[in-house]
Amino acid sequence: MIEPQPAIQPQTTNGTGKAGKKRRFGGTEAQIRSALKFYKVLAYLTGTMLLLLCAELIARYGFGQYLFAGGTNAVTGQPFGFGFADAEPPGVIGGVNLSITVLIVHGWMYVVYLISNFRLWSLMRWPFTKLVVMALGGVVPFLSFFVEKKFHAEVEAELAANPQAPQRY
Repeated sequence: MIEPQPAIQPQTTNGTGKAGKKRRFGGTEAQIRSALKFYKVLAYLTGTMLLLLCAELIARYGFGQYLFAGGTNAVTGQPFGFGFADAEPPGVIGGVNLSITVLIVHGWMYVVYLISNFRLWSLMRWPFTKLVVMALGGVVPFLSFFVEKKFHAEVEAELAANPQAPQRY
């Protein structure tokens, strides 16, 4: 026999003691966890590349040195293996300028990082200011590590507090 239930279901509390609605996410829990993992990986990679970029800029503008791999020493004519060489006049002819490579890789990695930010932000239905803070993580040294830790804990807490939150679609 089916048990009768009241027409109005009692509302649950949202942790503040007040009755509130369930949290409405922009996707399923699996989609949110996938976006969170993607964001975490890109936050650490982008943060690391940003630190390399800062070291490269210090070497370039502070000491006038580029990081090279391969090529020929412009002064002695000997093969150049790996290390720093003068930027002006060029200390290495040929070879791979790893300083420029770091710039390019960080730039494209930041674009992918922004995509991961947008994906997590839209699935969590957060305010726009959180997206801006997440985006700043890729341009302010060390910030991506702190922001990732804070938002990772926040996502986990919201998912734990709303285990059966309905998805939007």
